[in-house]
Amino acid sequence: MAAVTDSRSSLAQAPTDDEEASWGRYSHREILVIYSGLMLGMLLGALDQTVVATALPTIVGQLGGLEQLAWVVTAYMLTSTATTLLYGKLGDLFGRKKIFQLAIFIFLVGSVCSGLSQNMVQLIASRALQGAGAGGLMALAMTIIADVVSPRERGRYQGYSTGVFAVASIVGPLIGGLFTDHLTWRWVFFVNVPIGIAALFMASVALQETTRRVRHTIDYLGSVLMMAGVTALLLVLTWGGTQYAWSSVEVLGTAAAAVVCLVAFAVWEMHVSEPILPLTLFSNSIFTITTLVALISGMSMFGAVVFLPVFLQLVSGTSATNSGLLLTPQMAGVIITSITAGRLITRTGKYKIFPLIGIPMQLVAFFLMSGMNRATSQPQVAGFMVLLGLGMGMTMPTLTTAMQNAVSVRVMGVATSVSQFARSMGSALGVTVFGAIMNNRLAYYLPRALPPGSLKNGLGASSLEGSPRQILALPYPVRLAIIDSFARALHVVFIAVIPVIAVSLVLTVFLKELPLRSGSRRSAAEEGVELMDLGALAG
Repeated sequence: MAAVTDSRSSLAQAPTDDEEASWGRYSHREILVIYSGLMLGMLLGALDQTVVATALPTIVGQLGGLEQLAWVVTAYMLTSTATTLLYGKLGDLFGRKKIFQLAIFIFLVGSVCSGLSQNMVQLIASRALQGAGAGGLMALAMTIIADVVSPRERGRYQGYSTGVFAVASIVGPLIGGLFTDHLTWRWVFFVNVPIGIAALFMASVALQETTRRVRHTIDYLGSVLMMAGVTALLLVLTWGGTQYAWSSVEVLGTAAAAVVCLVAFAVWEMHVSEPILPLTLFSNSIFTITTLVALISGMSMFGAVVFLPVFLQLVSGTSATNSGLLLTPQMAGVIITSITAGRLITRTGKYKIFPLIGIPMQLVAFFLMSGMNRATSQPQVAGFMVLLGLGMGMTMPTLTTAMQNAVSVRVMGVATSVSQFARSMGSALGVTVFGAIMNNRLAYYLPRALPPGSLKNGLGASSLEGSPRQILALPYPVRLAIIDSFARALHVVFIAVIPVIAVSLVLTVFLKELPLRSGSRRSAAEEGVELMDLGALAG
């Protein structure tokens, strides 16, 4: 037991000089080879988080099940979240390269099954399988980066990594819109296959093992309790006030199950020798704050990415392709500030100022978006999204750099997995919570907005089952009622995001700023060459 206690106490400790020296054992070219494979794998996972967004209204129009729309995204986020920590242990047991390849294979199988789905249940199940692969792509990639690059140099790498996510966020909605308008929504999933094959090839040929395999015990019970508790929690948030009343037996019973599972999970993690989520990590205040802000950032980002296409297609009346293009300003803002902030962090060694500027920008952006209606012009929407993207770009890569700088190198993989888990959990909660708010407000506003007699003619909630094109073809009074109801519901959604982001701002004020460590012994001249090569690689 003493050995276990000593091991756990190291989670909050800063690394020693000997640990830092391990960062310099990889050559410049080895890092580039490793990083190129990781970027492709991250692109695969990041692309699927956004490519589906613009196709969702059309998918619902063909397969039905508007009340299950949020679960097309939530199922993916749930399984990717639940498997993130488990992949970290599997990487230690079998080697990160092999598990990274396995994650890609699982993701590809899920993509093919999603494209072949014939109903909403099949699609949600296939998306869950996709997510089970995506959890490994993200967690292992970020851990391997932390293995080979010191915190001081990592700022620029995190900037490029965030740029990959931002590029995927731009290309994803565009590809989704093009396929939806000109081919079929099924290609939204089939497009992953060639990218996945390329990533699998890179992982097999270029990616080198970056960690020595060490025999560990996998926390299976902790994994089961965590997934059961998180699933039950998301079900409560999805069902409450829409499918079932908040006071119903179904909601209260599921809520009780969530509490029991999550409490049991916390108790188990405090006693098991190798917990999948080491709770002692939270004794480090920097780790705790950055993890909480990462969770909140995930909530707010997906609150925008998932529901903005709904506004653009149903309220503004744009096509799926154009709604994808109109998301470009937001992600362009993310790219600009993430890469710029990464370079400035590497140059100055300071990081706290960036989220202190970026989070208020996000607050202002969501406040402006909450006032959007059918009279809001597309340039206005684009301006709001640019502001949101600039704020996100200053925040997301900074959090990862600050967190990894504050923990021991020996537990870098565990800490990175927990941070990624928090971001994924936030994304799943954001889609679920804000989806529940939208559905609840639609159920309230629509019956009151429809012309007299519409409900008797079957034009209530059933009117929302069609694709955006079909909805816009309805009689003008009915169409106007649906558009206004969506606009009012999304107004509530965006307002609900604001206090969530405000909490992250308060937390960031208390974030300590430690000097960024550097374990590299390379010269400044060689670092300059590396930066240019990375720019070429990203291009």
